Amino acid sequence: MTAERVLSAFAGFMILASLALTYLVHPYFIWLTVFVGANLFQSAFTGICPAMMIIKKAGFKTEVDTYIAR
Repeated sequence: MTAERVLSAFAGFMILASLALTYLVHPYFIWLTVFVGANLFQSAFTGICPAMMIIKKAGFKTEVDTYIAR
């Protein structure tokens, strides 16, 4: 699994989890959804994503790294 796919899965999980927490626990958990969405939006323009930095440190290779290794 590449780092990009891990990032997509993580972002999707965080959005679904925050929506479940908003419904089941407290309405203020909606701010977690806002944070994840804002982070995805800014990373599209800046190329900086804190979650991707952590995923890379965890040892996942990017699609470019996987392609070069072939």
